[in-house]
Amino acid sequence: MPQVRRLVVPLVLGALALALLVGCDGSRARGDDGEPDRVDAVEPPTLGACRDLTPADVAQSSNATATVPCSRAHTAQTYVVGALPSSLVNAGYDSRALGAWAYRTCSARLMRFLGADESLLMRSVLSWAWFRPSRSAWDAGARWYRCDVVGGGDQSREYADLPTSVRGQLLGKEDDDWMVCASGRTVAGSVKIPCSQPHAWRAVTTIVLGEKDDPYPGDRLVEVRTHDYCSDSVGAWLGYPASYSLGFTWFHRAEWEAGNRRSVCWAETDR
Repeated sequence: MPQVRRLVVPLVLGALALALLVGCDGSRARGDDGEPDRVDAVEPPTLGACRDLTPADVAQSSNATATVPCSRAHTAQTYVVGALPSSLVNAGYDSRALGAWAYRTCSARLMRFLGADESLLMRSVLSWAWFRPSRSAWDAGARWYRCDVVGGGDQSREYADLPTSVRGQLLGKEDDDWMVCASGRTVAGSVKIPCSQPHAWRAVTTIVLGEKDDPYPGDRLVEVRTHDYCSDSVGAWLGYPASYSLGFTWFHRAEWEAGNRRSVCWAETDR
């Protein structure tokens, strides 16, 4: 039986999930490069528009950062714009129901946009952010939403530039420019980087912990199941060597209630 070394159990959030799920302070709707006429816009934004967003921009509930031509450097592209469903018209601005709906909607639509399944998306450096109208526009009756694909995740210090369009970027392939790796001694202590850069860890698989209607089993059980399943999964990915090190990322009740049933398994590898 191979000897397994478990170096890290990172308790991190994935896909910008928790901050976006519960909502953030929307008092800063734009940065210095914003479009003043869009700050409190009631009409929906433009589908397909590109912007140079930062993690600070994504931390806000609304956004009016100026658009840029997609042929120029940009870190975000709007891939979904629409009206909120009638069931959420009377929802609170920061309600969990609104955040959970956005989580499911933006995740599913991003998979279609990129050509990825859920496992591939969770192991990618590409992620999504969603925005709603400003509080003033919300109070005036605006009920649109916007999903942007961004070149980074919740632990990114800055976002990578995107190609002119990322539509189909992950279709049928694992491109190291967009797959997520880590370079530190442990996964938890590392800034996540594209696997095309020198690295020590790679997110190699995801494992399923429950079905759609299953109740949240609790933090301890999720952690234990994740370790057990990832041990087998990483061993198989590495070809069952005599010894190996693994890490894993598991998620909490908020992500479970939003629809996530997966944990991410990491292998210590430079390939």
